[in-house]
Amino acid sequence: MRKFCYTAIMRLPQRKPGKYAGEKPDPHITREKYNKLKASRRRLIDIDRPLAIKDVKDQAAFGDFSDNAAYSIAKGKLRSINNRILKIESQLRNAVIIKNNPKSETVRIGNTVTVESWGKTKIYKILGSAEVDISSGVISHNSPLGSALLGKKKGEIVKVKIKDKEAEFRIVEVN
Repeated sequence: MRKFCYTAIMRLPQRKPGKYAGEKPDPHITREKYNKLKASRRRLIDIDRPLAIKDVKDQAAFGDFSDNAAYSIAKGKLRSINNRILKIESQLRNAVIIKNNPKSETVRIGNTVTVESWGKTKIYKILGSAEVDISSGVISHNSPLGSALLGKKKGEIVKVKIKDKEAEFRIVEVN
């Protein structure tokens, strides 16, 4: 007869870190994004957190915490709000504001670049990773195309490997 090992059952699962776990967050943001983060932090501090604190106090008034699911939920909500505030404050503290360089001859973060590839012309704005919006033409300076364009001038051709193919982009204009 085999003995059953309870320690194997009691072990907590350990997850592998995700693909981007070791990467530092991209601090490059526009002035507009910085102001939105400040407004979001202010709303969390002035409105959301006081309401969550009041909810925790109200639920604590019912007594027995072990059977009080509403109290646990209220505490979790307050914890989540506090974590969001800390994350936003860290982003604000480490922010590098992107300056618009309209007179720049070379492509820099903050520029709008018109490129031509496969007979089609596309316009991309190069910003930080926090503001990427492919559908409106905003790409990250860390993306394959964004990083390839940085430092290049009007008329230059940039080669970017996309999956198994290599694409060529000719820089038509830098704004």
